[in-house]
Amino acid sequence: MSAPSAESLQLPKTSESEQLLKIRHSMSHVMAMAVQTLFPKAQVTIGPWTESGFYYDFDSPDPFSEADLKAIKKEMIKIINRKLPLERIEVTRAEAERRIQAQNEPYKLEILAGISEPITLYTLGDQWWDLCAGPHVANTSELNPRAFELESVAGAYWRGDEHNAQLQRIYGTAWETPEQLAEHQRRKAEALRRDHRRLGTDLDLFSIEDEAGAGLVFWHPRGARMRLLIETLWRELHFAAGYELLYTPHVADISLWKTSGHLDFYRESMFGPMQVDEREYQLKPMNCPFHVLTYASTLRSYRELPIRWAELGTVYRYERPGVMHGLMRVRGFTQDDAHVFCLPGQITDEIVAILDLTEQILSTFDFRSYQVNLSTRPEKSIGDDAVWELATQGLTRALDRKGWAYTIDEGGGAFYGPKIDLKIEDAIGRTWQCSTIQLDFNLPERFQLEYVAADGTRQRPIMIHRAIFGSLERFFGIMTENYAGDFPFWLAPEQIRLLPVTDEVRPYAEEVLAALKAVGIRASIDHSGDRLGKLIRNGEQMKIPLLAVIGAKEAEARALSLRSRPDGDLGTVFLVDVVAAAAQANQDRLAGLALPV
Repeated sequence: MSAPSAESLQLPKTSESEQLLKIRHSMSHVMAMAVQTLFPKAQVTIGPWTESGFYYDFDSPDPFSEADLKAIKKEMIKIINRKLPLERIEVTRAEAERRIQAQNEPYKLEILAGISEPITLYTLGDQWWDLCAGPHVANTSELNPRAFELESVAGAYWRGDEHNAQLQRIYGTAWETPEQLAEHQRRKAEALRRDHRRLGTDLDLFSIEDEAGAGLVFWHPRGARMRLLIETLWRELHFAAGYELLYTPHVADISLWKTSGHLDFYRESMFGPMQVDEREYQLKPMNCPFHVLTYASTLRSYRELPIRWAELGTVYRYERPGVMHGLMRVRGFTQDDAHVFCLPGQITDEIVAILDLTEQILSTFDFRSYQVNLSTRPEKSIGDDAVWELATQGLTRALDRKGWAYTIDEGGGAFYGPKIDLKIEDAIGRTWQCSTIQLDFNLPERFQLEYVAADGTRQRPIMIHRAIFGSLERFFGIMTENYAGDFPFWLAPEQIRLLPVTDEVRPYAEEVLAALKAVGIRASIDHSGDRLGKLIRNGEQMKIPLLAVIGAKEAEARALSLRSRPDGDLGTVFLVDVVAAAAQANQDRLAGLALPV
């Protein structure tokens, strides 16, 4: 039977495969044993599995090099080939302490202090052991020496706290077969090719400048142009869906965050307050309280509901240095926030409308496959049981009306209400958490929000929190990787580059440029004077959708010789047709560029 192709080969995650869990857990122990065999002064700390592999953190006096990783892998293969048993042993706390002290492993003592009985350890042969709950394979003969790889070494802090000792983390991956390993490596290489941080630099889209501080994004002109296009689309579709826009401050008196509960529940993720005029002000980590205050600025009637307000609001959150990553996790970012204030009986219709809008926006960026979770009431929560039931039923009915398959996450809701989370799938099968819809009974209660009901009584509105992109920065990073920097024509920062081959045709190139710009096309002329081959290579490196070569024949015919990134050489097309097709592509984003060739 032949091996499955890369396209059909499925790669399960550790959490989805009991056998992979055993393999990766066992392989981490084999790696730790190999490290301590080669580097006796290295102390082991924690070594868990990940969804695609495993790692171990070591306290070693000397840094591990790439050459060391090769030596460690070679030693691991020796250990595997010795067919050593992995045995589970249950010991008393005193016995575990005695074993650890005999090894002089202080990190294990700290780990032991956090373990409740029964205390178990796993031995690897009769030479190595570690505290562990398992599971593991019975013998190293079950590990395939051709189906694992040590991938990298990185710094890590003990217990994830930058105030603790800095350790060295060795990452590895392990699979059941060499074919699975090869497919994993292919996907990893493809992810590297698509890395938004590299593309952001290569295409001159954005940067994060250390001089200004970590986690703060600088949008360059090309990236800013794309961001404006995304925001314009977002605003157009929100106005069409019955939303109004808000603009709210970046800071507020700290008392606001006490009332909202953020100071109690979210303090660790907030920047410290600032003193202004003998009052403390706080950078906003969320937009929600500002929308609440806007609602509360006047008494509302039930006839006004639902009220739909949206804002591209920049927020600031403290992220630890070790977790920031390009645009995916930053300290200052813009949420595409929206809040709907509605009556209990309007919940289902409003959620369906939000799901429709979410689908419309995400599909514009070629995201059409979603994983959907419906998260229900957690153990620690607020609100009346009847209201929770009504809200959960509203979300369920909305998902059923959309016809979307979903998974119920029992107890996974926020303390203030149930929610729907969407993970989008990108071009290489990765999933990303983006869109979220949350029902909230907490803030209306905390801020005493009211509306006048039909019977004249004062009632609390239901508040719906909603984000589609999640944040513009993170979505931009996901989108860049999904397209691998080859953005669709309507979104490309530079849509057409004109390549005049002689100085004599430059007047015609200027005329073409003016005609394109007159209909809103983002075009430029390459004035470098390089040979045609280099002009084309430069344009391709910048991933420009359409290159237009202009020579004497093109100038005489009032035409352009076109080269498309997706389709290659398109031949000669009259200028009037190029202008019309490009303008149409900008208006109809999903249709793409349709040239008469």
